[in-house]
Amino acid sequence: MQVLLVFAIAWGGVVGQPIIQSAGLLPGMAFAFADDDDDGGDDDGGGRGGFGDGGGNSGGDRDDDDRPRGDLRSLFRWPFQRAERNQPRRQAPIIPDRAPNEIVAIGLSEASITDLTQDGFAVDGRQPIALTGGELVRLTIPPGMTLVTARQAVADAAPSASVDFNHFYQPEQQEAPICTGNGCTLIRHIAGWPLQATTAEMTSCAAPAPIGLIDTAINERHSSLADAGINVIRLSSDKAPQSAEQHGTAVAALLVGAVGSRAPGLVPTAQLVAIDAFQRYRKAADIADVYDLIRSLDLMAERGIRIVNMSLSGPHNLLFEKAVGAAIDKGTILIAAAGNEGPKAKPVYPAAYADVIAVTAVDRQMKPYRRAVRGDHIDIAAPGVGVWTAASISGGRQKSGTSFAAPFVTAAASLMLGANPQMLPKEVAEEMTQMASDMGEPGKDAVFGWGLLNIRALCQS
Repeated sequence: MQVLLVFAIAWGGVVGQPIIQSAGLLPGMAFAFADDDDDGGDDDGGGRGGFGDGGGNSGGDRDDDDRPRGDLRSLFRWPFQRAERNQPRRQAPIIPDRAPNEIVAIGLSEASITDLTQDGFAVDGRQPIALTGGELVRLTIPPGMTLVTARQAVADAAPSASVDFNHFYQPEQQEAPICTGNGCTLIRHIAGWPLQATTAEMTSCAAPAPIGLIDTAINERHSSLADAGINVIRLSSDKAPQSAEQHGTAVAALLVGAVGSRAPGLVPTAQLVAIDAFQRYRKAADIADVYDLIRSLDLMAERGIRIVNMSLSGPHNLLFEKAVGAAIDKGTILIAAAGNEGPKAKPVYPAAYADVIAVTAVDRQMKPYRRAVRGDHIDIAAPGVGVWTAASISGGRQKSGTSFAAPFVTAAASLMLGANPQMLPKEVAEEMTQMASDMGEPGKDAVFGWGLLNIRALCQS
């Protein structure tokens, strides 16, 4: 066997791989490429010999996001470096659900802020919020004080104020299945969406209304977005670690990607206002705190954006709930991902807040996404497993998660509001769910909500 192995190295591993496999050293070895979107996706085009939900190519170009997990030298180095093999695997850092030393509040008076600073609190940020009235204040707690004690101290200093932790929220994205051979079929068609969703192909649909997107950073240079009408706003200072572009680029392209591009969008003619409310946390994950999410909602209202996609989730927060309720009361249609924490997980937010349209995901067989959160708050289902959209650098990727189901409902709401700008959020939700294709138990259920989004019915109404 050693002779055969040396022979394989001498020939660069090209003819050596079958020899090694036949010798029984590396059974089942295959070459793989890392997906920087961490979704386990396949090559450009959705797989070898197939195509993804953009119908671009079958096989062919490799997504520029691909990075080889290792070359042939790393493969053949293994038998001689047992020490390296025994190294412990580095654990991913645990992402907390809140800032470790911050409290946020709406409705603090100047007198109460003064009293709190005298007690050791420090004002780390303050922003007037037109949605709720009053000022949003972020406080750093005194050294040695617990968050629970600090929250109570702030509440005691201003009994009429809304006070809570500065919770963290993350994008809702998981792995995508690998699509190969005849199993690769378009997925957006199950909701009635044409491959190239131009207004002309939806003759009974009006021009889409502007869309708001609260997400991570976006690669505006991506070929699918180069000519799109996108206005990107970054909330964090230039000193803060910028969030990665994978998630935001994928969601943006799914909404407004150019017709005929590698990742065509659902409503490519819509105007998109995208707020990057996220920061990179310890080089491991993107997080947005409740302070910036409330600021984002306020900015959307200030700009008159009435449809907002939030493919993110996190814990319940009193201030966030108040801001979400105020936005809906002012006519904003909020669409949120149901969450990927699993079918037995507790509801996540903002999807579980009252009157937010909570979107779950289904696969191409119209079965529920195995990681999707379930519950009585789920409103509607949309394609969300193996959805073809843009990768962060160029080309396309299959994406899975309720993050990628939510944009289907957002795009539908954009068409509905474009046809009837006077519609209220409850009217949009009621009409959309009434036209949904019932799935699962008759009527509304905890798995599919009212059923699968049906764009055909929407555009014929």
